[in-house]
Amino acid sequence: MTRQRYSYQPRAGHGLPHDPLNAIIGPRPIGWISSVSASGVRNLAPYSFFNCFNYHPPIIGFSSTGWKDSVRNIQETGVFVWNLATRPLAEAMNESSASVPADQDEFVLAGLTPLPATQVAASLVAESPVNFECRLTQCIQLQDAQGGKIDSWLVLGEAVAIHIDEALLEAGIYQTARAQPILRAGGPSAYYGISEEQRFDLVRPDARKS
Repeated sequence: MTRQRYSYQPRAGHGLPHDPLNAIIGPRPIGWISSVSASGVRNLAPYSFFNCFNYHPPIIGFSSTGWKDSVRNIQETGVFVWNLATRPLAEAMNESSASVPADQDEFVLAGLTPLPATQVAASLVAESPVNFECRLTQCIQLQDAQGGKIDSWLVLGEAVAIHIDEALLEAGIYQTARAQPILRAGGPSAYYGISEEQRFDLVRPDARKS
């Protein structure tokens, strides 16, 4: 089959009404990150460049375009919390994305309840059904193919305590769709959900002998 392909070199521009990168690499889980400054000011912000990178120990991470309050706080204190963003919490998550002064508490702005963590200084979002308490492992400034530093920072952390609403467990198995996670897509406003009806299963093939 011959495909008609639209091709471009990103450094020269995409030539489209909106950059397709975020729509292609997606939908993406949301890094809803709570942190605290060295002086004790809470911060809560969503990041659309987020994922899990290792099983044992569990390592999760997010990337920030610019040295934002979350990155500064985590660099200062060495801790953060990831909170699962769900459909019932979508509007509150969006409120927490507002650009506000560093001394303003996004928990208050978004009408959310800070819950003390068990292992780290940052607060959990009490309304979120899943929370990962994390300790910073690496904070890396990204660079381009020529080795030039760019104004983006990858923050990686080990989850040292994980909290799951028991209603999301069935016979000990976490029910992904039941949590109603929301996922970031392309364009300035697009999000998606998932449902059990869209689920399909694949069994990994056995190792093949050459």
